[in-house]
Amino acid sequence: MVSNPTTAAQRAQERTRQEFLSDIGHLNALASPARQQLLLLLGNKDDSGLTVNELADKIQMSQPATSHHLKILKDIGMIDSYRRKNKVFYYLTLNDTIDRLARILAALQERVKSISQPHDLHQ
Repeated sequence: MVSNPTTAAQRAQERTRQEFLSDIGHLNALASPARQQLLLLLGNKDDSGLTVNELADKIQMSQPATSHHLKILKDIGMIDSYRRKNKVFYYLTLNDTIDRLARILAALQERVKSISQPHDLHQ
């Protein structure tokens, strides 16, 4: 039995929508230039991590604003922290972020394959 292309396209569209909805927190976290900078800085440091003050200095942002961005990244699972004496060090984890982004990419690729492209319509 030949599958209906419209049905396949609709399924691909729904899968893409579901992936975006389930991973919207990660996408929003990555949308901020400040959080992108923090992730890049933490990705360049060894396992010892960086303190909020070190990070704030590097991105030229206030300590409270930097702490706010770090909390968002930590809540979503992209970074984690540990305490050593009276300092908190942040480090990159990305837990399942890479897997989530791969699923979004796969859903988008499936969606693109399921729809007619403008150049296909003129052939």
